[in-house]
Amino acid sequence: MDKKTYFITGGGTGGHIYPAIAVADELLKSENTSKIFYVGNPNNLEASIVADKHYTFLPVMSFGMPRKIGFALVKWIFVMFCAWIKCCFYILKHKPDVIFGTGGYVSAPALIAGITMRIPFVMHDCDANPGLVTRKLSPYAKSVSIAFEDAKSKLKNKNCHLNGNPIRAEFATLTQEKARQELNLTNKLTLCVMGGSQGAKTINEATVKLLKELSQKYDLQVIFQTGKRNFEEVSKELEKIYPEYKSDKNLIIRPYFDNMVTVLKSCDIAVSRAGSLSISELCASSAAPIFIPYPFAAADHQRKNAKCMVDAGAGLYLEDSDTNSESLLANILELVNNPEKLSDIQKAASKLAKFDGVQKIVEQINS
Repeated sequence: MDKKTYFITGGGTGGHIYPAIAVADELLKSENTSKIFYVGNPNNLEASIVADKHYTFLPVMSFGMPRKIGFALVKWIFVMFCAWIKCCFYILKHKPDVIFGTGGYVSAPALIAGITMRIPFVMHDCDANPGLVTRKLSPYAKSVSIAFEDAKSKLKNKNCHLNGNPIRAEFATLTQEKARQELNLTNKLTLCVMGGSQGAKTINEATVKLLKELSQKYDLQVIFQTGKRNFEEVSKELEKIYPEYKSDKNLIIRPYFDNMVTVLKSCDIAVSRAGSLSISELCASSAAPIFIPYPFAAADHQRKNAKCMVDAGAGLYLEDSDTNSESLLANILELVNNPEKLSDIQKAASKLAKFDGVQKIVEQINS
């Protein structure tokens, strides 16, 4: 069998980057892979991640389409036209056999170049409500991989495969006991609170007011990711409310965790936004999620993701506008004080985990 060259593209947010990276890493293991090139924005997170990988980064400038007519839209058209030309050049130079894209504006130039140059491509969309790029380009794709069954009816491609989102292999191998040991936590009920790498102001404000009570009154271990830009503000507020928080062994508070697999595997309950990657990793962790969807997500995809989970009995739901210390505590205690309900939600979430998503997508790409 002739060895294949692959273009992988997707970026901007973790929901686009990490599935693309997971697939690229899996392809790299194959003896039938010749070369892998990652097409992305050099100013985005994907550039720094790919720098540590064994494949080549091909830079392309791109940004999201402005929603209003004006100079910004004219600039966007020019930038994307240049990006398309550059991707056509990359295809002529490196001759990929197939392109794999995870949607989002970063992937658009390479996928459109694939259409132009007649290179087959496969798309993956991680949301229940597929993004604009996926909706517009999926009719031209060889096939489409989806994470949610609901997405199929919104795409004009009959060759859709329900694979779930690609997740890191460590989720299948790391035990809760080992994860807690790595974080110096004991074997008692553990809560994780996170709003993504950038944090979430609403979630942070509610959580700060609860930390002392959760630790001292309910003896919960709490892992709290504030987001890098919010860490200082959270720390100052905690100094006022709970000056002893730094010596509280029940609390781990950091701006960002590089080892999110360890964090998620150690927790029993997780307060989280409802990005698709977060949902997939929570399911793989067997944690009971309390979803607080970001209300301004594109096409309202976070609400739709969360409601799919709630309908499956795999989470609780709280609107961002309704989130405060009282409502958040009520949701947490609904699980803490009801072990049977906690266990039912954990089991329902775990059933939705798809550990073979990466392998299925690779099979789909090579079919």
